[in-house]
Amino acid sequence: MQLFPPLYDTPLAELFHARVPAGEPWAWVMCQRILADEALATRLLSEPLSPGMADWISQELGHLRREVERLKKQYPFSDFGNRDPSAAESAALKVLLEGSPAALQNLYQTFGYGIYVHHTAFLFSQRMQAIEKPDPASFDDLVGYTRQIQTLRANVERFLAGKPAVPMLLYGARGSGKSTSVKALRTQYADRGLRLVEVLADGLEQLPELLALLAPLPYKFVLYLDDLTFASEDARFHKLKALLEGAVYERPSNVLVVATSNRRNLVAQDWSDRPDPDASNPASWDTLQDKLALADRFGLVLTFPPFDQQHYLEAVAHILGRELDEGTRKAALQFALEGRGFSGRTARHFANQQ
Repeated sequence: MQLFPPLYDTPLAELFHARVPAGEPWAWVMCQRILADEALATRLLSEPLSPGMADWISQELGHLRREVERLKKQYPFSDFGNRDPSAAESAALKVLLEGSPAALQNLYQTFGYGIYVHHTAFLFSQRMQAIEKPDPASFDDLVGYTRQIQTLRANVERFLAGKPAVPMLLYGARGSGKSTSVKALRTQYADRGLRLVEVLADGLEQLPELLALLAPLPYKFVLYLDDLTFASEDARFHKLKALLEGAVYERPSNVLVVATSNRRNLVAQDWSDRPDPDASNPASWDTLQDKLALADRFGLVLTFPPFDQQHYLEAVAHILGRELDEGTRKAALQFALEGRGFSGRTARHFANQQ
């Protein structure tokens, strides 16, 4: 078993796919191996460095150094890259050339491994996927809701500072900016270690596995649940309820749940679901109250009320970056009244056509 296995079948294939920085390419290829090593990184992030593992790592780093020299002689290529190395790549190069096992452990404790080294946004369904081009949403894109955004940011800044923070539910009308507010957190705070993980519907089935995956990583993860709602008998309801109020598995201190929804009651209800008012069994009413109270398990509920006409026109002017003349004002109103309604999303769609 190699601690730093090749990423492709041949060295040339590995070089071709590596997308290395400028400079001698083969050392950068070995750095890619080091940063991609999930199995070793997970172990070094989860437990102390033992003497035997340190010896093995020292031998493997020596092997990588000798392999660099062999490949330089066999394939004496000049630069393959045209960019500067990232901080993680520079640190990995230092470990490769002169580092110790402790320095390797510190590398993983600082930058993580694999996709977490190079990306700040992810999708989680059956597995974790990096988002190559995340939405560059900004708080500057939003108009109104100053109090809600200040409260949202204050809670997230507590989370980033290692202070107690509470799960949040952003509830309100469609197109009011709830999702933009969450995505803007990544834009604003990525350089402070915040990472955004959008958990898709299937991912709720694997919340314990997701938490175990994120817990040892050196970042702060916002779990983003967009447009959250459940059918009456949806089993995922219980998974989320357990995450919010406590379960046999521990919620890591580097994970914060932020959800958005168009409805305050997150569990859909029919009249047929309501118990008979004269029912003698109190458990039927307890079940109903349990479902209705899911939103209350979020420590912070921020309401985004619907846009009115004035708010909508202010949003159009903000996006266009100018005061609205009479012609543009009338066109914006007509655009909304054609069935789209007053919302930030409608304002954005109108502005994009100007």
